[in-house]
Amino acid sequence: MSGDFQKNCNVAEIAAEIKADSFLMASVSGSMRDEALRKISDALAGGKEAIFAANKEDIDAGIQNGLSEPLLKRLKFDQQKLNDCIDGIAGLISLPDPLFQKIFVRELDEGLTLEKVTCPIGVIGVIFESRPDALVQIAALCLKSGNCAILKGGSEAINTNRALFRLIHGAGLEAGIPKGFLTLIETRADTQELLGCHDSIDLLIPRGSNEFVRHIMNNSSIPVMGHSDGVCHIYADKAFDLEKAIPIIHDAKTQYVAACNAAETLLVHRDAAARLLPPLFERLDSSGVTVRGCPETLAIIPAAAPASSDDFAAEYLDFIISVKIVGGIDEAISHINRFGSHHTDCIITEDAEAAERFMLLVDSAGVYLNCSTRFADGFRYGFGAEVGISTGKLHARGPVGLAGLVTYKFKLYGSGQIVGDYASGKRSFKFRDIQPERHI
Repeated sequence: MSGDFQKNCNVAEIAAEIKADSFLMASVSGSMRDEALRKISDALAGGKEAIFAANKEDIDAGIQNGLSEPLLKRLKFDQQKLNDCIDGIAGLISLPDPLFQKIFVRELDEGLTLEKVTCPIGVIGVIFESRPDALVQIAALCLKSGNCAILKGGSEAINTNRALFRLIHGAGLEAGIPKGFLTLIETRADTQELLGCHDSIDLLIPRGSNEFVRHIMNNSSIPVMGHSDGVCHIYADKAFDLEKAIPIIHDAKTQYVAACNAAETLLVHRDAAARLLPPLFERLDSSGVTVRGCPETLAIIPAAAPASSDDFAAEYLDFIISVKIVGGIDEAISHINRFGSHHTDCIITEDAEAAERFMLLVDSAGVYLNCSTRFADGFRYGFGAEVGISTGKLHARGPVGLAGLVTYKFKLYGSGQIVGDYASGKRSFKFRDIQPERHI
């Protein structure tokens, strides 16, 4: 575990300390949180050589341990990823404070006013994959939203995560933020102990395999928000535009194959297959993508590999895509709702009615028309960054930015009222809504 205040403590003791600090975090002003983010941005820029040296250790170890090329790409933290992190922090600073915002104000009676006001969730435990840039995004989002964060990154990125944590934690303390605002744990044993800290941790956000997320859910009573697999689909309808379709599908598959929003399955209307598949296969093949097709697909592009039944539920995170020809939009929707992971799915069509039907009936956090699934990202949505993607339906859905990291409380301002007067009929409620000032 990292952080001077954690010495000689177990995870439960640390979590209890962080819980105490979370109440202090809830009162930190927006200007102080933004100043801390500025100091963190400066610290990352100034400490880049230490970050890159630590990342080289992780990359070298990953190569020795036989990590695949896509995973090595996720692991790499270079100048471009540092620039992206700094840009993300700048974006967060520019956003309004998500805390202390009045969602509604209602006068229940004269001198009795109810307010619904945003506040932090509290302590958030985030267990994420081997992407060290995710540590920066998560830390910045939790800080901006007034939450304390306990982070567990992938062991493949241990050196990079340590370097990033030291810089971020030190800059936060320098800005006057409570010391428990960020904590890094490192071992599987720490993670298991974390799952039992239901008195101290308010929310868990796991980012990993379906099996891993199920393990978290089955072994903790702490509420869990997140997604498991990213089985994203593109459906090419019969009214598709070829000049749009090929670049969209190519980008969704190849722009970053290791991302959870990369397309894994292409569904093609039977009436569109002969015109779309040959030129698309040529484009994908030239980019090193293996196409695995159903029997009808193989009849049109014999050079493709045969797909098994497992392929249509697979998250490859690699240069592989499965292709299935379907009879129409309803079959496509049914396939997506059955085999997809409710992450992000797209229709390519010029038929407005078909587009609306698809976007209404596909049960996913993101449904797109004529654009790449790779847009499913907090930064690209203008959230500044994201702590992850939620495929659930409660509290937050899709890319989880600041709005997904706050909750609310009810504040009732009275002037001596008692319920007995209203129960007896002596007084009656007026229920007059007042338009609150909104900043988010």
